[in-house]
Amino acid sequence: MIAERKFRQLAEACEKAAPVLAKTSEGRAADVERSIAPAIEAMGYDIVRVVLSGRRRPRLQIMAERKDGAAMVVDDCVAVSRAASAILDVEDPISGPYELEVSSPGIDRPLTRLADFERFAGFEAKLETALPLDGQRRWKGCLLGLDGETVRLKTKSGEVALPFAAIEKAKLVLTDELLAATSPRLTTNEGTE
Repeated sequence: MIAERKFRQLAEACEKAAPVLAKTSEGRAADVERSIAPAIEAMGYDIVRVVLSGRRRPRLQIMAERKDGAAMVVDDCVAVSRAASAILDVEDPISGPYELEVSSPGIDRPLTRLADFERFAGFEAKLETALPLDGQRRWKGCLLGLDGETVRLKTKSGEVALPFAAIEKAKLVLTDELLAATSPRLTTNEGTE
């Protein structure tokens, strides 16, 4: 009951706050993203997520996708990696050595931007909220799209509306339907040989 009240308060605060359109990184990774995003976007890519993990040998993971919707290929990852490396070598936001990893988001990708929930409506997803709603924090169901900044999800027990700002994690679930929808995109990509 208390957790549900806190969730409702969080939802109300989210509605009053400035819109949150993306949750692609946090902490030092957010600093890295702010540094590299203009160049990466100018090259025709969107940043899906930036994560900095590990203490002894930190790893900086940059997930990107092509703005034109074509599948990411190795050459795309190389281009993003080179551009990010050049910027990070100058700005040096991470002290000491680290590994840089650039990848596509994959088929069962994380959903980090508000627009992702509309783009992937009709597909199954797993979501986790910051606080419990009706006694649960984890949700699984078919994405129904958006109602403003609220994510709509059809679960086994009915439709749920979750404020985007309250969602901590979200990702697509690998299903036959998702594979079928993405397979033509995976096998055809202009500019590949």
